[in-house]
Amino acid sequence: MEYVHLGKTGLKISQIGLGCWNFGSSNPPWGKPGKVEASDAIEIIHQAIDKGINFFDTANRYTGGDAEEILGKAIKGRRDELIIATKVHGPLGPGPNESGQSRYHIMREVERSLRRMNVDYIDLYQAHGVDYNTPLEESLRAYDDLIRQGKVRYIGCSNFPAWVLAKALWVSDVNKISSYVSVQPSYSLANRSVEKELQPLCVDQGIGMVLFSPMGGGILTGNMKRLFLRIVGDRLNRLL
Repeated sequence: MEYVHLGKTGLKISQIGLGCWNFGSSNPPWGKPGKVEASDAIEIIHQAIDKGINFFDTANRYTGGDAEEILGKAIKGRRDELIIATKVHGPLGPGPNESGQSRYHIMREVERSLRRMNVDYIDLYQAHGVDYNTPLEESLRAYDDLIRQGKVRYIGCSNFPAWVLAKALWVSDVNKISSYVSVQPSYSLANRSVEKELQPLCVDQGIGMVLFSPMGGGILTGNMKRLFLRIVGDRLNRLL
């Protein structure tokens, strides 16, 4: 396994990371349903560690919190070897403060994520989306406080357009507070839109890119083609 620096930080992460959004309940109270049961997910995580993967990415919203709990159980006793990333932003219920990037929501959800994973700190805490109703300075000052408290080591963002990331970097710079060290966009041969603006910004500012869906959500694996041909074949057989 090869390891690279996360942006311009001194932190080294494996070039291949393991996303945990599919791990957990098939009927969660919030978030998308999981497809991998806990026992299988833990085995997958253990095998990934054995292969040299040290970067594991999850979120508070994945499978109603199950994904974080499963990851916490899987890494017990090996936490110090690994880089754990999770996220905050998506809706967790119908209440007015159950989502977003307000100081209230960030401070509440980091505690819940720490408890679910049974860890003392989060290596990379990421804004899972843009909250256009909360000032960037409010969110970034909350993250800065978490870093000062030792609950978070680095902060990143996910699903941010280039202009919002650029503005966030400026807000951090002028206020002398912690700034995003990475961004997590969708990027693959099936989706290269980040090459137009986001990637050049990251190169210029030394921001790490932690990519999700590098196989285009399965499109580039060949499985979709086989499924398509099977469906077409079944329909032709019915016609004949």
